[in-house]
Amino acid sequence: MAVLAFDVGHKRIGVAVGEALTGNARALPTLHPDDIAHLDRLWRDWAPDAVVIGWPLTEDGQTQAATALAASFALQLQHRYGVAVYLCDERYSSRSADDHLRRARASGQMNRRVRKTDRDAEAARIILEQWFLEAAAGRLRPFCDSASAPPRA
Repeated sequence: MAVLAFDVGHKRIGVAVGEALTGNARALPTLHPDDIAHLDRLWRDWAPDAVVIGWPLTEDGQTQAATALAASFALQLQHRYGVAVYLCDERYSSRSADDHLRRARASGQMNRRVRKTDRDAEAARIILEQWFLEAAAGRLRPFCDSASAPPRA
């Protein structure tokens, strides 16, 4: 089962792909929020069975302005592709991405400067691997396409 994950931002959307059987994910090139052609290519290339959206919450678990942006993107994917959309708490994913990229540079695995797009894509990978762990534990949070507010953490 192929799964795509998105770390939604105003300027860039981090993207990752993973396989549910292995629970492993890898970062893909970031997406510009208005680039529907790129999004369509992702769908053709990966034919995902599900999508995971990073769900931005404050440190105390409350929704914030970025949560509405993620909800809008989730709704767009649901309507455009008819795919199951799940949410995954993304608190600290950017910090974890920064730590991972810093270690990769220090160890020589990455021999160029870290770009903002690297951070976004790495955050999407971390979100997806976290979601695989949650799915294995039976703690899935589907996105609700309804007039009511999306589920909270």
